[in-house]
Amino acid sequence: MLAGRYEIGALLGRGGMAEVHEGLDTRLNRRVAIKLLRPSLATDPSFRTRFRQEAQAAARMAHPTIVRVFDAGEETIRTADGHEVQLPFIVMERIEGTLLSDLIAEGPVPSDEAARIATGILTALEYSHRAGVVHRDIKPGNVMITPNGQVKVMDFGIARAVSESSANVAQTSAVLGTASYFSPEQARGEAVDARTDLYSTGVVLYEMLTGRAPFRADTPVAIAYQHVSELPTPPNAITPAVSPAMSAVVLHALAKDRFERFQSAAEFKADLEIAAGGKVPDRVPGSDDFNATLFGVNPNSTAASEATLRRLANDEDRPVRTQSRPPVAWIWGGVALMIVVIVAALVWVFSLTPGNYLSPDAAIVVPDVVGQEAEVGVTTLTDAGLRVSQVERPNADVEEGVIVSMSIDAGARVSPGESIELVISSGAPSVTLPALTYQSEADAIKRIEDLGLSYGETRNQGSPNVPKGQVIAVTVGDDDTTHTRQMSVPANATINLIVSTGLVTVPDVVGDPIASAQSEMQSLQLVVKLSPDSSCAGQTVKSQSVKGDVEQRSSITLTYCSN
Repeated sequence: MLAGRYEIGALLGRGGMAEVHEGLDTRLNRRVAIKLLRPSLATDPSFRTRFRQEAQAAARMAHPTIVRVFDAGEETIRTADGHEVQLPFIVMERIEGTLLSDLIAEGPVPSDEAARIATGILTALEYSHRAGVVHRDIKPGNVMITPNGQVKVMDFGIARAVSESSANVAQTSAVLGTASYFSPEQARGEAVDARTDLYSTGVVLYEMLTGRAPFRADTPVAIAYQHVSELPTPPNAITPAVSPAMSAVVLHALAKDRFERFQSAAEFKADLEIAAGGKVPDRVPGSDDFNATLFGVNPNSTAASEATLRRLANDEDRPVRTQSRPPVAWIWGGVALMIVVIVAALVWVFSLTPGNYLSPDAAIVVPDVVGQEAEVGVTTLTDAGLRVSQVERPNADVEEGVIVSMSIDAGARVSPGESIELVISSGAPSVTLPALTYQSEADAIKRIEDLGLSYGETRNQGSPNVPKGQVIAVTVGDDDTTHTRQMSVPANATINLIVSTGLVTVPDVVGDPIASAQSEMQSLQLVVKLSPDSSCAGQTVKSQSVKGDVEQRSSITLTYCSN
């Protein structure tokens, strides 16, 4: 019995950090799952403090894709040798279903089902990230699939509680046990954010599609090194049934630089839906192997050339040619004759002028449409009896939609129905501007100038989640539309920054229904405290402790009429 109310039942599973048992909440008479953490973790006071805080944060999250946390604490137990130890425990929602790790163990998951499961994981992360909770340990063993196909993600906050407390041997082995799903920043020991969860989700999606993790080695340290320094083999090179679109999305999620990765769960989910429909999202980066210049071409990579693959296949062991004399004379004679024929043909072709073999009555004189609007030029050439095709190319000197050149010179005589290609200006060349959200103002300005773009101005704005001094969004030129994702901009564009003040503007909700006022304050990520006042009726807000600009995640007390 734990905490005087939870009966511990049969063992459901065991991991590197905990055991999970069936349980019964005797007070509410409901079935639960009880996770018993290793007693060695509780010897660290900082862990106990962090564990309580993270369990409280996880307990506040209520979403269909997240396993609910009902309770958490520590129980003092006596071991067989008579010593008292603290046993940390978590009481969770009891879920019937199959662990994703067991599903993957049966082999690769079909692409459409893998995309559906990954979408469920991303939906859970989208909710938790909005609540300010980063999971840190997304892996198949923390994802459950219910009999009706519902995706459930568990263990929110536990990885953070372990990693931010003092490390000991037990904790280290528990954390390194999931090195296959580490992000590069986790492997380097850097601070992590929501994009770490997106990388781990990309690893899980890779494993679902291929039946194996992108990086494998004998030790967790070796795997962590691969996450930092090596590129994964594209999933469609391992499982041909995986579409190039889906493979491209996975590689985007596994970008080493977190700023080149998906910047939010919503962005990842949107591209995943596009890929599931068979289209390649336009912002997926190229697949050049940056290790190739240092270590040679990866033979597992699609970048490996045919010559390299032949060399790796030991084709260089073929018998060496020993003949030193030149080929027989008749071969040389044949080669010389072919050269003469080719040169004569080329001289004849280049001596011709278009239309000089046509009679004046049969030939069409090509009109000059360079410099005209594309629509006008196409109409002119079509009316003259020519077939027109168009291709757009950037041109800094010619306005967008204007004809730059023609494949046949104006004034040439051609036969009726001749095909002519027009090059249409698409305007100034574009530059890919990466997402600058969450970067410091100085770093964002440097990134803009490194791309050859112009920095305009900075406008400060409150934000409930972006830290003070970091970029919320950007605008381009005089357009007030805000952008938070990677996009293409003209090469001569001016980029303006919107930077967080670290403040949140609290509206006046006095007189509003308490339910809507509480929801509005929570959407601003404020810590809401409710104070009922029985001297009045109506369930409306009587007063509020703060209004106007306050610091992010500040506390606010709403006093409301409770009668």
